[in-house]
Amino acid sequence: MFQDFKYSFLVTFLCVGVAIWWGATTSMGIATAIFLVLVLGIMEVSLSFDNAVVNASVLKEMDEYWQKMFLTVGILIAVFGMRLVFPIVIVAIATGLGTFDVMQMALNNPQEYSRHLMESHAGIAAFGGMFLLLVFLSFMFDNEKEVHWLEVIEHKMSELGKLDVISILIALATLFALQALLPIDDATRLTILIAGLGGVVLYIAVSSLDVFFEDKEEGDAAVKVVTRNGLAGFLYLEVLDASFSFDGVIGAFAITKDVVIIMLGLAIGAMFVRSLTVHLVHKGTLDEYIYLEHGAHYGIGALAVIMLFSIHYHIPEVITGLIGVTFIVLSIVSSLRYKKKQLAEA
Repeated sequence: MFQDFKYSFLVTFLCVGVAIWWGATTSMGIATAIFLVLVLGIMEVSLSFDNAVVNASVLKEMDEYWQKMFLTVGILIAVFGMRLVFPIVIVAIATGLGTFDVMQMALNNPQEYSRHLMESHAGIAAFGGMFLLLVFLSFMFDNEKEVHWLEVIEHKMSELGKLDVISILIALATLFALQALLPIDDATRLTILIAGLGGVVLYIAVSSLDVFFEDKEEGDAAVKVVTRNGLAGFLYLEVLDASFSFDGVIGAFAITKDVVIIMLGLAIGAMFVRSLTVHLVHKGTLDEYIYLEHGAHYGIGALAVIMLFSIHYHIPEVITGLIGVTFIVLSIVSSLRYKKKQLAEA
């Protein structure tokens, strides 16, 4: 177990060290800096636990090369790309300022930086929410899925999955309904419509990359395996992680406005999510707990709904985290009961 988490503990040690230096050189103080970094790390893990489970379901089919890419290049993208560079780019686009000016704003005037980022929340939530909603719907409407947790619901949805575009139809209907019914101004309606469509288009693009790996002689099953093993699977994991990180970055500003502390805390959380993913793969946890992947996808579905409604309504981060963890726990309990029943019948 320690082998899978050793780099996470190393990153935690380094981030806490930087937090101590930052707290000592600013008015924040060392104790406050350490406390906030650890709280943000825990928050990130709680929000992304279901992400780790879904990541593991993809990663277990990848070869060793792409697993290493996920843990090296992938973590750089996750920590520095999505949790540091992306928010800066968003604020730069929203304000028309240069990237360097926004970085100066983040360090010297974090309240102003936070305000600009919050003003972009509607577009971020619509984009990430629609992508995660399609991840959930695609799993539920998979007509090749043989294992069903909530049998009555999932069996019917699996049969409806024979209609290939049903996930897209439901996602678009949800987006149009939100855009029309939420009590928001016209500018925000247009923003969530464009951003939401962007999330749908990106999901279709990433999930359709299998056409580049198609081998007519080997069939669709081989295509799915090759896709999961290569670049397409890697890109899918990165986009999925990005969708989860949106919520964490926005939520972090409710705890502190200090950008350095936010980056350090979220970096710790991102590393532990990566390590947890690898641990689940190495331990074969998804095979041992038959409904765990189902629980994770229900958590993703709940997070997607929360992100979409957060465009107008404030939903505390603790509720978001608890919902995902609750689905995971319930799926583990159901898996243990299933295993006990199978042993009794044997």
